[in-house]
Amino acid sequence: MLPNQKFLDDIGDKISQAVNQGPFKDIEHNLRALVQSALQKLDIVTREEFDVQQEVLLRTREQLTELEARIVELEKAITPPQPD
Repeated sequence: MLPNQKFLDDIGDKISQAVNQGPFKDIEHNLRALVQSALQKLDIVTREEFDVQQEVLLRTREQLTELEARIVELEKAITPPQPD
């Protein structure tokens, strides 16, 4: 008497699931953790963090330019005119 085909298919499916979820998933998880750890040691920033810092730098440069212009104007205002 032959075993039930559905029973054999179920066993085959369970074996496939075990292989896909077992050591391969663990290896993938461990490798991902290893790569993330290595990147953290390199002190790499995300694109979002980079973009935020770039925006802060741009605003700071704009403020610096404005302050430099104000200093020039204030220096002109306090410096008496020189006779020729």
